[in-house]
Amino acid sequence: METDNIGAQSFLMTEGSAMAKRISRATWVGLFLSLFVMLLVRQSVSYFWPTLTFTAAIWKETLLWVSAITLLFIIRRGERLPLTSIGLGTSRWWKSILWGLAIAVASAAAGGVLAALTGYGHGPGSAAFEKLPLWLITLIVLRAGVVEELFYRGYAIERLQAVGLKPAWAAGIPLVIFALGHWTGGAANILIALVLGAILSAFYLWRRDLVANMIGHGTVDFVANVLPNLFS
Repeated sequence: METDNIGAQSFLMTEGSAMAKRISRATWVGLFLSLFVMLLVRQSVSYFWPTLTFTAAIWKETLLWVSAITLLFIIRRGERLPLTSIGLGTSRWWKSILWGLAIAVASAAAGGVLAALTGYGHGPGSAAFEKLPLWLITLIVLRAGVVEELFYRGYAIERLQAVGLKPAWAAGIPLVIFALGHWTGGAANILIALVLGAILSAFYLWRRDLVANMIGHGTVDFVANVLPNLFS
């Protein structure tokens, strides 16, 4: 049953070995983009709108989607590599869905315990977020699942390994940046992001299925941020 996954991993390892011999400027630009553009966008938007507003959220989401499209352009036209090089299309769609739901359950359980212990979710930042229209919150949740996994898991982990880092370092560096990037929510948000990010990173190293990661990440954010508003 795992034949296709083993084959995908072997294919990706072959790709990684070949790519290590031809690290290009495009890859370094892609790494900078994947690791730091979310922080730069957040700080840039916060400079003009210190408090999260509808306009600020629209600008932020637009810039992040443009950044994601730019990274995909770098992969296909700059590096001339297939999307399998970042874990897209490496598993059958139904397996990605099932594993994505498994990730969501594990992440929701860990996040729920940490939120209860730390009291996360009752600060001014959460209040401003909850004032946004529900359709916009839903789009933000969708973007988080797709773009954050593309940046911090699929691209960063694969390319850091390609430049010579061991898997633990290749996953750990983006994880730390990902967690610290949640400082606006306080120490509790950093801790939750660190633990949930570790679950996502470990799964990606194991399966190299970025679609499953996106589904898992997006689902747990949807359950935490959209469902409560639907039934309130």
